Amino acid sequence: MARLTARFWVDAYLARLRVFDIPAFVVAHGDDTGGAVLVKLATLDGRAALYQRSFDMMSGARVWAELAAGPEREMDEAVARQRGFDPDLWVIEVEDRAGRHLLDQEGLA
Repeated sequence: MARLTARFWVDAYLARLRVFDIPAFVVAHGDDTGGAVLVKLATLDGRAALYQRSFDMMSGARVWAELAAGPEREMDEAVARQRGFDPDLWVIEVEDRAGRHLLDQEGLA
């Protein structure tokens, strides 16, 4: 089974968000082929959550899991630490007051 490149997934994700009028930005451009992706959801009230792709231990399926949540400044610091460990990391910032990130939709895992 062929694996999607990180760049292809990011472009598809941003396009899906645009369909729902959810603003999103590439904050850090990682490796086009194999970079991991971190999604920061800012709810524009001073809070944010970070999501990363992982595996469901029961089913083995790829899922998006909440890595951390809290004050946006703390989440930005966490992102900076992650980028320090992994310079190939993509960071996508999604801004939505309703907390929509669409990561739970079919085709995005």
